Amino acid sequence: MSEKSWLVVQFPLKSVKGSQRDHWLKDKVMEYLEIFLADEGFGHVDGFDMGKCVSDPTSYALNIFCVVTDEARGIALIKKVLREYRLDYTRIKIASMPYENGDSYILKYAYKKGVTDFSL
Repeated sequence: MSEKSWLVVQFPLKSVKGSQRDHWLKDKVMEYLEIFLADEGFGHVDGFDMGKCVSDPTSYALNIFCVVTDEARGIALIKKVLREYRLDYTRIKIASMPYENGDSYILKYAYKKGVTDFSL
């Protein structure tokens, strides 16, 4: 078993508060990830934030935070759930950070080839 990690699933937003659909998406993604992470024994959803990006205040994002016990399997499960339940899989970025003593997230998956940057 690998060490615990933080995973963050990031969706781009068009406004700081998000649309009604963005709030629906947040609720559905958190609901499904909580169910599937718990069922598989990989971890849990730890919360979210929505609003301006730290690195670029003109960009907005929805970040959903998860704690997982196996980073690679957790990422694979998240991608599978979002794809199967059609929860905007084609717009996500997934990044990870060690659970303890982590100082920054490292991009592990991006919806588009060539994307290498990630920040909250």
